[in-house]
Amino acid sequence: MTDTTESTTDAPPDDELADRVEAALRNVRDPAADLSVFEAGFVEDVSVSDGDVRIEADLHALDDDTGQGVIDAMLRAVDDVEGVAGVHVERASPAASAEGRASVDAFDHVVAVASAKGGVGKSTVATHLACALAAEREVALFDADIHGPNVPALVDASGPIHATDEGDPLPVRRRGMDVMSVGLMEDGAPLAWRGAMAHDALSDLFENTAWENDEVLVIDLPPGTGDVVLTTLQDVRVDGVVVVTTPFHAAVSDTGRTVELFRDNDVPVLGAVVNMAEYVCDCCGEPNDLFEAAGPELDAPVLAELPFSRELQGTPEPGDVPDPVADLGERTLDTLDGAGTVDAPDDAVDIRGLQPEKRKARVRERFEALDSGQEFVLISDRDPTPVGSFLSRLAETPRSAFDVEVRRATPDAWVLETTKP
Repeated sequence: MTDTTESTTDAPPDDELADRVEAALRNVRDPAADLSVFEAGFVEDVSVSDGDVRIEADLHALDDDTGQGVIDAMLRAVDDVEGVAGVHVERASPAASAEGRASVDAFDHVVAVASAKGGVGKSTVATHLACALAAEREVALFDADIHGPNVPALVDASGPIHATDEGDPLPVRRRGMDVMSVGLMEDGAPLAWRGAMAHDALSDLFENTAWENDEVLVIDLPPGTGDVVLTTLQDVRVDGVVVVTTPFHAAVSDTGRTVELFRDNDVPVLGAVVNMAEYVCDCCGEPNDLFEAAGPELDAPVLAELPFSRELQGTPEPGDVPDPVADLGERTLDTLDGAGTVDAPDDAVDIRGLQPEKRKARVRERFEALDSGQEFVLISDRDPTPVGSFLSRLAETPRSAFDVEVRRATPDAWVLETTKP
């Protein structure tokens, strides 16, 4: 509670003073928009009794510093009103009704950010990605890294967590972006939850958080492929995952296995962010590699290569991020839109959903119609590697004569490519 007090005599009637107070408050503006505190919905109630003014303000949509600035401005405005003996501003809890709020199932897109190892900058990428998306979309950021929940510190979000009348937790608002994390509830205490406890805590938050935004949910997963990651894939419809790695050969190798985990769980891998790809010398301005050339290449497109820079070590603002990550949100959504499509020629043989005999008939018909040297492309909903042997029998040619390439294009589709001998 914040207050100012002064002594006065001959105070006007309460209703007249209330009109004066309201008129003064209408001159206090929302710092983020050209609206009065009434139009912005910050003032919940104004009451006057014998010259004492009590203002109930709901400022949960603002960060702490901005909210305190609005309170100070209201105190100054009302303190100058003739007849006011004292002013009290109390922060109201956010609107407690769950009406109009979304569950995790209501989001248009759910994007997870994952890494095989800790220390590669996964949470930094997750927070910057969410803030980049917030320039055009209503975004929520969920910190699922329950053993090391540092998203609140990275985006400068703080509690307390409030609840609806039904007891569902409300996310903290950070300049229009929703943020939820166990770290907002634990006041920095170390978390030592075992598997079942971690599973239950995370499932409860996924199921019960009452989000205000409902367009894009970004989930910061813990590193590795443990229980929390699998719980997330079980509880949430993840539309795509962005993997984060450094160019270091061990990190790239481990990230490749993480990519396979997500694909095995039918989650499209949207691409990779290569963090700490280089640093630029402050003295000479020359870029330098932090790591030697990586070993195996990732089986995923590269969405961004980020430098090791002070820009990315600061606090990102929703809708306003450093240049190196400015396009990451748009690239992620563009890739997400095409995540379920298969890149194959128009004349490819698509046998998805067909019965076994119809599959063979379709393959035979197309293959026998080709001339020697022509390309044969097959799309299947299961690994089509055995089809190579069937083609060799059709061509009456040894299997070794076929150069067959099989790739998993989406979680539900494989592509086989070869040339008729």
